[in-house]
Amino acid sequence: MSAIQNPSDFGTSLPDELQQILAAVPELAGALVVGGCIRDFLLGLPNKDHDVEVYGVGYDALAAALSRCGQVDRVGQPFGVVKVTLASGAIYDFSLPRRELKVAKGHKGFDVIVDPNLPFREAASRRDFTINALAYDPRRRVILDPFGGLEDLRQRRLRHVSGAFVEDPLRVLRGMQFAGRFNLVVAPETAEFCRGMRESFAELAVERVRDEWMKWAQKSTVPSAGLRFLEAVGWIDVFPEVNALRGVPQDPEWHPEGDVFVHTGHCCDAMARLPGWRAADAESRATYMLAMLSHDFAKPQTTQVAERNGVLRIVSPGHEEQGGPLAEAFLQRIGVSAAIIARVVPLVVHHLAHLQTLTERGVRRLAKRLEPDNIEGLVLVMTADHMGRPPKPAVTPPTVLELLRLAEVLKVQSRAPRPILLGRHLIAAGLRPGPAFSGILSAAFEAQLEGQFEDLEGALGWLGKQGFPSAGDPAYLPDENRRGRNPEGNP
Repeated sequence: MSAIQNPSDFGTSLPDELQQILAAVPELAGALVVGGCIRDFLLGLPNKDHDVEVYGVGYDALAAALSRCGQVDRVGQPFGVVKVTLASGAIYDFSLPRRELKVAKGHKGFDVIVDPNLPFREAASRRDFTINALAYDPRRRVILDPFGGLEDLRQRRLRHVSGAFVEDPLRVLRGMQFAGRFNLVVAPETAEFCRGMRESFAELAVERVRDEWMKWAQKSTVPSAGLRFLEAVGWIDVFPEVNALRGVPQDPEWHPEGDVFVHTGHCCDAMARLPGWRAADAESRATYMLAMLSHDFAKPQTTQVAERNGVLRIVSPGHEEQGGPLAEAFLQRIGVSAAIIARVVPLVVHHLAHLQTLTERGVRRLAKRLEPDNIEGLVLVMTADHMGRPPKPAVTPPTVLELLRLAEVLKVQSRAPRPILLGRHLIAAGLRPGPAFSGILSAAFEAQLEGQFEDLEGALGWLGKQGFPSAGDPAYLPDENRRGRNPEGNP
């Protein structure tokens, strides 16, 4: 049994201004604090979003009462929701209890019936999982737990609330990201429910699928638990690139942990433990976790037994290069943004670059190929990949440290090299702007990447050795119509 925070202490975590509103507004006598804030508090996690469900009062009366506390927004009226913005800038959602009737396929196929007099247990029965069906009564200062959510939290168990669970297929993917975020194991009866919902995946809009994967990628503490959830509930095959990893063998000397699916789970968990990942912004966390998930997508099609130095080995030659298109296809299908895909694919393609001979020239070019990401991000992927092989030591390989050292020396660890020689330098050197400029600048950048120069002085020296005609050469002399104009030829 896992320890959780003392439920009776939850009230002390509420913001003072919210406590004051709950105590001072008579119309809130039937108010309960609901939602994920209780779950997060009990797990010792930050709980910033505090939602309030109000019983025994109509919508108009609730909105009027809350208008005395701050600016009221009625945008959620069809769902019985009043949004209040306080003078401090804090925003709280106050909602009335409601029934939801399934009337059509899909996540939005519900009729909502607001009912202020609905019993709390019936209102809570529309929640997805027991750990999300908790409520706090601020007058009695107790946690209300109609479906055993507290015990499920202690057991790290993810269990559905009621038979209404099957009405919304998105709840299965919510289960995936909850499992990864909170290190939960699905209850057998919930897994059975989910297996029966497999065909309803097709009802989900791609935006909804993306949102749940993004929460998994940005917020997971044990992301492998989310992958195991998909496997346990029979939904892993709706993501064929992930499903294909199961059962793909690896050389036991290099990968004692098991098959590629097991390895991928360990790698994702290792990524979630890296300080660099935890400190990154949300988009970068998603980028590196999705790169970790997809880094071996091509192993199923490249794995073979081959002789190496007289010994039969399990190898996967070229899986990193071939993995790029597979990662791109997977991410596009689940709706991930083009900006993140553009970062993930080069990380997948180059995740073994540290095993090659490292030279300054190679590191410069690697930094360029990783754009719009960078070597620091690649180092996170390489490190997590290496750490995902228990019981081997979870350390950063020396080759990865050397790659980072070289990148820092060359000042390309956080961004690709930028061209030193620019068009204005060519003009200052006496060359007239024209079609030839792009070729000269391209050749200059190639020379820079090759290490032929490292600063502007060196770039100009390189330029002088190339034999390009200067402004004094006949081919570059301005005609009578260009006299008196600037080097660009503008009036």
